[in-house]
Amino acid sequence: MAPKHKSSEEREKLRILILDAARTLFVEKGIEAVSMREIAKQINYSATTLYNHFADKDALLQAVCDEDFLALASSMREIMSIPDLLERLQALCKGYALFALTHPNHYRLMFMTPHAPCNVDTSIIEQGNPEQDACAQLKWVVKEAFDAQLFKADITDYELIAQTLWASVHGVCSLEIALGNDNWIHWASIDARLNLMQRSILCGLLQHPDQFKEASDLKSLVRLGDC
Repeated sequence: MAPKHKSSEEREKLRILILDAARTLFVEKGIEAVSMREIAKQINYSATTLYNHFADKDALLQAVCDEDFLALASSMREIMSIPDLLERLQALCKGYALFALTHPNHYRLMFMTPHAPCNVDTSIIEQGNPEQDACAQLKWVVKEAFDAQLFKADITDYELIAQTLWASVHGVCSLEIALGNDNWIHWASIDARLNLMQRSILCGLLQHPDQFKEASDLKSLVRLGDC
């Protein structure tokens, strides 16, 4: 009897199952240590099944990266429509944190692996497109705020501002993901840490620090993203 052909919906469900298994193993064991056979075993399929969907491990890794980076950008699209520039910038940083803390395995692979796992030459993501690229979203908003002269006059590089904000949020999120459950550290709440970080960084950057208003906590941002 000929094998039953899977519907497009079944193929997509299997593809997502493969991506999820691969992501988990890449994070737990390291990219180099994981084989296609091991990923297949994780979901009780043959390695042949994986090769029907992905040409090799590099193609599978690229698919995981593309899926996750697109999900990050998509989760913050509504935030990009907030009219007030400073409020939008704060919400964007909080939205980024929300994605990181809601999807820790995604975030570990995207930003906490020893080397960047994505190949921009083979990625389906259009670099610099705010619809697909979360880094472009941040740079876009920072550039608007820079052009509106919201930042101190002696800070003349808007990309440096964007990178500093990114590094600040990443620091809070990566510590929470890596050490948040360790009881030897008496952590303040994640919202308290994010709020103090944002206030400290932005008040140091803004030309008029009194413009800063405390951003909403993470829970209030759930409605803004599909996390």
